[in-house]
Amino acid sequence: MASSSSSLFRCFLHFFFFIISQVQAANLPFHPRDVLPLLPRQVSWPVLNSLNSPVDLLPSFVGSVSSSNRIVNWKGACFYENTAWVEFHNKTGSEFGGGTLHIKVSYPHSWTCMDLYVFATPYRVTWDYYFLSREHTLEIKEWQDKAEYEYVKNRGISIFLMQAGMLGTLQALWDVFPLFTNTGWGENSNIGFLEKHMGATFEERPQPWFTNISVDDVHSGDFLAISKIRGRWGGFETLEKWVSGAYAGHTAVCLKDSEGKLWIGESGHENEKGEDIIAIVPWDEWWDFELNKDDSNPHIAYLPLHPDVRAKFNETAAWEYALSMAGKPYGYHNMIFSWIDTIGGNYPPPLDAHLVASVMTVWSKIQPEYAANMWNEALNKRLGTQGLNLSDILVETEKRGSSFDELLTIPEQDNWIYSDGKSTSCIAFVLELYKEAGLFDPIADSIQVTEFTIKDAYSLKFFENDSSRLPKWCNDADNVKLPYCQIKGKYRMELPGYNSMDPYVHMNERCPSMPPKYFRPQNC
Repeated sequence: MASSSSSLFRCFLHFFFFIISQVQAANLPFHPRDVLPLLPRQVSWPVLNSLNSPVDLLPSFVGSVSSSNRIVNWKGACFYENTAWVEFHNKTGSEFGGGTLHIKVSYPHSWTCMDLYVFATPYRVTWDYYFLSREHTLEIKEWQDKAEYEYVKNRGISIFLMQAGMLGTLQALWDVFPLFTNTGWGENSNIGFLEKHMGATFEERPQPWFTNISVDDVHSGDFLAISKIRGRWGGFETLEKWVSGAYAGHTAVCLKDSEGKLWIGESGHENEKGEDIIAIVPWDEWWDFELNKDDSNPHIAYLPLHPDVRAKFNETAAWEYALSMAGKPYGYHNMIFSWIDTIGGNYPPPLDAHLVASVMTVWSKIQPEYAANMWNEALNKRLGTQGLNLSDILVETEKRGSSFDELLTIPEQDNWIYSDGKSTSCIAFVLELYKEAGLFDPIADSIQVTEFTIKDAYSLKFFENDSSRLPKWCNDADNVKLPYCQIKGKYRMELPGYNSMDPYVHMNERCPSMPPKYFRPQNC
């Protein structure tokens, strides 16, 4: 019976897509996608899954309308011809007046489709949808203050199209949700996303999927690359991997004390209060958690330092740095800035600086303290200002004749001190420790490790390159011998570009990262 139902379902899918092709050719007054929600769920969702992806949840910037840029034209998801312009007025008699945004939509691809839009300035974000072919208006009774009036007059109201349309956006929400769920469905969704958008492969390894490690073979400075594929951190890491090109989403570093006891240094360790902090944890405790308690299904690779690099590693300086940072909060302040190095070469479509600014605006309105921690302080440092909120930052950037996309590309400085101290993400903590230990000498002063992504880190030519020197337990149960040691995980970890680049001055400060190839020019 199940086989018969499956065959019938496949027949329906073939028939459905045949109908789509005929409708497109005949230009009928409806589109099958528009009526999918009316069909049974077991029919409608698989079809929508084949047409949309989580990326469709991201709005696409179509233009800004201002007093200088009077008219913007674009093609929508539903309406093929769209025009927008803004009219300034003072219907309320206020000091700066208000405005009307006009949106004229025409030539829909069917009678049942609609377009969904987001409209944003640094001071407000709103949305609307359009079903009828005519001129629509969005009224703004009063500009918040002179700054918003001047901003809209000069830079305009930004218009974003939900490019998948209303139904596609709903489906994209459905697809994004499982990325963050701690379920088999969520794990498969993360794997599917990375396969589709990065070209990643997930080849299953022979069991057992963990290694019995001899700590005698582990040394201070050895690197741990970690990839989580389910739950809250799995979903976050999936998106981080997509935009940065890294095939791992978290890192830690090994440290041995004078008695030979192995410890793990980690930024992003969750303490008993649920806070993400920098911690120095005994190996046995850390490894037991990863084996038995971490529900994100972590995959872990052990990357031993090359003997020549290990000989250069100043263990005393490394310990001093690690202990000085222990207990400090995770480095949220500069987390996104290791990813954004260029004006247009780090944003997988439809991401761009306009969308980043709008997302920041939304979060600044909803959670001001979160926004200050995530980006406001870092943006102030790039301007040389203090205490400006996001709206003030955007206006100040405009006054200086610059732009927000240029502001985002200003390199982070390792010596910047934030309100809660130095800010180091998981990878910045490891590389700052390497810097203190002398691994970047003699050019350490010309390298900002807070500009490195996880991919940048494991690409450094710091690691063992002779497989005969790897520990005997390294990949001993695997029939594929990796150049590093995978010590946990069902799927074989791949680290493209591993151990391939010598450090150079101003390393990784101007590098693009466009999927799926993630090409980077030499010495960027």
